[in-house]
Amino acid sequence: MLQVFFSTSTQYPLAESLHDSNNRRDLSPLSLMSKALQLLPIQISAAVITFFTWTQTSMAGIFGQPADFGGTADEGAFRSSVTNIIKKVLSFMALVAVVLIVVAGIRLVLSQGEEAEKDKAKKTILYVVIGLIVIIIARALVDIIITAIS
Repeated sequence: MLQVFFSTSTQYPLAESLHDSNNRRDLSPLSLMSKALQLLPIQISAAVITFFTWTQTSMAGIFGQPADFGGTADEGAFRSSVTNIIKKVLSFMALVAVVLIVVAGIRLVLSQGEEAEKDKAKKTILYVVIGLIVIIIARALVDIIITAIS
């Protein structure tokens, strides 16, 4: 099993990242721990999905199937409510970005010539503007997708 894990084929990118430039394996505990921590979100996601899938199927056997209240789901109403929620979240994020730009501007003014503080404020403004551009693009994509679906 370890030979497969540490093989250098393209099938196992994690094993390739454990090799240094001299093509020797870096098996230090710190390196192995950092590689394992990189895989942690994937492992947690798989565990959560497995848990909820198992819980749903096992609880159906204990408590029976959920009650049917009749009626039909209106797909258009559901789509519009999801779209409204996404637009409101994006609008809130844009508002937070604008507030952060103002805060960073105040920090820039209050830095009083200290280069480190000025650089922090400038980087904050730059990153927030980039984030605001991403938010605007996301909002445009939502509008484009909704008009294409409708």
